[in-house]
Amino acid sequence: MITTSSKSDPSATEATRRRYQRLSHIYDVMEGLAERRFHSWRIKLWEQVPGGRVLEAGIGTGKNMPFYPAGISVIGIDLTPGMLRRAQKRISNLDLCSRVDLRLGDVQELDFPDAAFDSAIATFVFCSVPDPVLGLHELGRVVKPGGRVLLLEHVRSPYPVAGRIMDFFNPLIVRIMGANINRQTVENVRRAGLEIERVEDLGMGGIFKLIVARAPLR
Repeated sequence: MITTSSKSDPSATEATRRRYQRLSHIYDVMEGLAERRFHSWRIKLWEQVPGGRVLEAGIGTGKNMPFYPAGISVIGIDLTPGMLRRAQKRISNLDLCSRVDLRLGDVQELDFPDAAFDSAIATFVFCSVPDPVLGLHELGRVVKPGGRVLLLEHVRSPYPVAGRIMDFFNPLIVRIMGANINRQTVENVRRAGLEIERVEDLGMGGIFKLIVARAPLR
């Protein structure tokens, strides 16, 4: 059951947009070292996409595009025009023009009808969404009943001391990078009404997780 407002906060959304617009021209360079570790995780995630029509929320600069499996068509949304411009270049370089449609959009207020997609994907997105429960609920709404919602996320450490350290530094990290480092995303998935199929720890003491959930049967 969703336990959040049914409306997003425009001021919080605009602040997030401004942060990522500011970072968009250096974003890939800034995360270049981390991407070496994320590469195998992205492969693992996309291997579980069965095909069909897929929504990628928070597509950013298109880092997932090299891992798209055959037989899918993707609508990718992002809050930030600067990110989408870079994603469009990646589409051209990878010859994906016929399979990928980019749109400016907010995962908290998706402009799609119910059950419009076979599955939805987001990687390192819900650390930044102002109201993550609302955004996750929207993914569940636009995915067909029983369809998969696949997330690759970093979360608050399950260890008390490390968790408190993350809490302490979170305001500074948000201001610099835009991402919250202390989100409890697995719990947020449940709060959004999605049915968790499994959660896989990927490393760093339980901080990085692959979350496989399903849209509720309606």
